[in-house]
Amino acid sequence: MRNASAALALLIGIGGGLPAAAEEVVVFAAASLKTALDEIVTDFEAKTGDRVLVSYAGSNALARQILGGAPADIFISASQEWMDEVEKGGEVAGDSRVDLLGNTLVLVAHDDDVAPLTLDADTDLAGLIGDEKLAMALVDSVPAGQYGRQALTSLGLWDEVEGSVAQADNVRATLALVAMGEAPFGIVYATDAAAEPAVHVIGTFPADSHDPVSYPAALLKAAGDGADDTFFNALRDPDATRIFAEHGFETLN
Repeated sequence: MRNASAALALLIGIGGGLPAAAEEVVVFAAASLKTALDEIVTDFEAKTGDRVLVSYAGSNALARQILGGAPADIFISASQEWMDEVEKGGEVAGDSRVDLLGNTLVLVAHDDDVAPLTLDADTDLAGLIGDEKLAMALVDSVPAGQYGRQALTSLGLWDEVEGSVAQADNVRATLALVAMGEAPFGIVYATDAAAEPAVHVIGTFPADSHDPVSYPAALLKAAGDGADDTFFNALRDPDATRIFAEHGFETLN
């Protein structure tokens, strides 16, 4: 017993304590957040020693997984609609929901010789696309696709390009189609375009042509340790705000 006590004393040290065990945070986040959020996660892990696991996908897929019982601690959606669904399902913890970020919807091209254009009701988008494809995220369920179809409909352009749309599972998959040249044009967020040098922005959709692109975030009822709260709060601290802004997001909190 004396030897065991001595060993424990050596392990703890005089006036010290056992090192705190690292905790794990599981985040479900909209695919468009990847570049900025990966940087924030790296900084957080270096400062705290905790581990943050992020699952990126379309907000629709993530919301359905959460509602199906997936063990996530934090959800960051690219639309109010899918956060509403998670909240209606009783998965949001208390009043933790906040509007975290904003974004802009843009038209991008693969070739760098396509001239910039003004996106309005007079835009000959069908003529620009020709026999090629316009890449979009799933227009019925993924926020980027929903915003995109809403904008095209508002401008009176949807009917003439609908048959040329190639749909992808999320906005980063949409971006990849354009970056690889599989679709010469695509509709993505400005932050996605900034993260991919193989595409360039040729037009910005008017803000009043679609609902505001917003990213609500919330702690989920599965969150159960201090690291979850700490990381959630860190998403709004000055370092995270700076990183989001550097990647082109509008910071709301």
